[in-house]
Amino acid sequence: MEARVSDVNKNPYFRKFKRTDIPHFIHTKKMKKFFALTIAALAVMPAIAQRNVTLKADKAFEAGKYFDAIDEYKYAYAKAKDKDKKNDIMFMVAECYRMVQNSRQAEIWYRKVIKKNYSNPLATLYLADAIRAQGQYEEAMKEYQNYAKLAPSDDRGPAGVESCAAAIEWMGQPTRYKIENMHYFNSKFSDFGIAYAKDDYSMVIFTSSREGCTGGKISGVTGEYYCDLFRSRVDRKGKWSEPAPLEEVINTAFEEGMPSTNKKCNTLYFTSFREDKNKNMVCKIFSSAKENAEWGEPKELNLAPDTVAVGHPAISGDELTLVFVSEMAGGYGGKDLWKATRASKSADWGKPVNMGPAINTEGDEMFPFIHADGTLYFSSNGHPGMGGLDIFAASETNSGWKVENMKYPINSSSDDFGICIEAEMERGYFCSNRPGGKGSDDIYQFSLPPIEFTLTGVVRNGKTDAIIAGAEVNLIGSDGTNITAKTETDGSYNFNLAPNADYRIVVKRGGFLNSKDKTSTKGLTDSEQLKVNIDLQPDDRRMDLDGIEYEFNSAKLKPSSIAGLEVLVGILNDNSNITIEIGSHADYRGSDDANLKLSEARAKSVVDFLTTYGIDRERLTSHGYGETMPKDVDKKMAEKYGFLKEGDVLTEAFIKRLTPEQQEICNQINRRTDFVVTGRDYVPKVRKRR
Repeated sequence: MEARVSDVNKNPYFRKFKRTDIPHFIHTKKMKKFFALTIAALAVMPAIAQRNVTLKADKAFEAGKYFDAIDEYKYAYAKAKDKDKKNDIMFMVAECYRMVQNSRQAEIWYRKVIKKNYSNPLATLYLADAIRAQGQYEEAMKEYQNYAKLAPSDDRGPAGVESCAAAIEWMGQPTRYKIENMHYFNSKFSDFGIAYAKDDYSMVIFTSSREGCTGGKISGVTGEYYCDLFRSRVDRKGKWSEPAPLEEVINTAFEEGMPSTNKKCNTLYFTSFREDKNKNMVCKIFSSAKENAEWGEPKELNLAPDTVAVGHPAISGDELTLVFVSEMAGGYGGKDLWKATRASKSADWGKPVNMGPAINTEGDEMFPFIHADGTLYFSSNGHPGMGGLDIFAASETNSGWKVENMKYPINSSSDDFGICIEAEMERGYFCSNRPGGKGSDDIYQFSLPPIEFTLTGVVRNGKTDAIIAGAEVNLIGSDGTNITAKTETDGSYNFNLAPNADYRIVVKRGGFLNSKDKTSTKGLTDSEQLKVNIDLQPDDRRMDLDGIEYEFNSAKLKPSSIAGLEVLVGILNDNSNITIEIGSHADYRGSDDANLKLSEARAKSVVDFLTTYGIDRERLTSHGYGETMPKDVDKKMAEKYGFLKEGDVLTEAFIKRLTPEQQEICNQINRRTDFVVTGRDYVPKVRKRR
């Protein structure tokens, strides 16, 4: 029986597959042991001649009992005399720590052996992996570059550099996913492999090696109990129940794990060790139909011969496709994703087909999940990623599979795997051994908050900066939005916006000119609060037109004036009921008569320009004021020019008391064009269509 227990220990379907270079089958007289996690002798295992010192350690390693092997190798190191032999042993200690995913200890021991000029370049590659697994991407990148120099024909060096660069970029620009550790049912042991147990998502089934597992035995691979399947339910208050093991027909003395349920959650697919007809322990996929509230007797799925291990089932929404993991012949490297189909739910499964090179790599592809929309999710250490296992989403297109890394924070430098997602919402669970969890593997909940856009702003008096309450704010959107609200007592307004839409904001209030502005959510990919403050100009005062300039000693408008004049055109179009007077002003320099004539001509030039933009001439009058109306300094002007204060009048006498520089500023302020509302009951002309 001990031989069967060791076989269970080594099976990777219930632990995250420990990465190896050449996974292979180990044959014994009694049985075939499937997916033994060893390293090919030429690639990793030191020379067989040292086994007189490391015999027990090597046996433990070959049996997949890495925790046991660590102590045995350390003991052998103390006994070994030969320097090369000691280096070999140090390397194997590092390998054991790599297998149990203790990246910090693995780093320490790989550094030790590299410092001794160990000849195997894989020590440098695995050092880079261990550093990357701790999220130290810059340092890991250097070690991958070192490995590329040692093994230029191995693409794992350049691939490691590429993955580190991508990880740095992704962490700098994380996706919108929000994640939360499910401390409600995580334990200090391994908790992973989760599926929904009710179609309203109120119950889950997951894999755990916690205390209370049926077998009650400790694994020499992980140092934890053999895994069982557990269930937990959430109540209306969001409280999860204490996890309870599934029925004994599901959980056995050995390992069960990696559940998958159908759409109605009344059929359970899972991986398990069971005795075959020859009394050997074999890793297979089983299904169990719910009988009333309990799971019925499991039935083995006939997917492969008894000598071929299969696991990690994922069932499609129509239950006619099953994706699973195997190392059967015809794959692309390590563990591959395969699929089997059937004609109906009652039909037998057809011959498995490999998912192909777009999905499978020379590395390991595992933990599949088929979303309701047909997207295939899986974990891989062969596709470019952040470190260890990363979660990928694959969608099938006319040209084949499109595979995308789910990036940070779903993925991390640690192993991230075993995702499941609700059908209607971008919400679900995944598993990870990232730092900060409760146990070695933890279950995390993730969600993608909806993209929300809001528009806020404050409406103020353009002259005094005082807030304006009760102003009418009309929001008009390219998506068909046309809503109106009034500003609050603090002058604020607030709207919710739709994505990918343009908006106009029109503001009205008695005693003020209408004003407008615009905003847009086009091109925005994250939730954002847009802010647009709007000033309303009182319609009982003269208002300056900024940017209006003329040729020297001429009434001819400069081209630079067009922008300012178009603003006035907009004001007139937004306030179609008003008539205005255009006023032009000069500074005190020059004769009064000349200044008056020039200002009159300049005001008329503005009127002429406005008519070319379709403004009715009946709405426009012009007046030249020469130097007779010096500017009154308002609050904004006083804030802009420190030598002026509110209430000053820029008369000739006032200006001549200033410095030459200040005089020029004041003269420039006086040389202005403005307008004032002369009527509010103009009726626009009805224009005939041509």
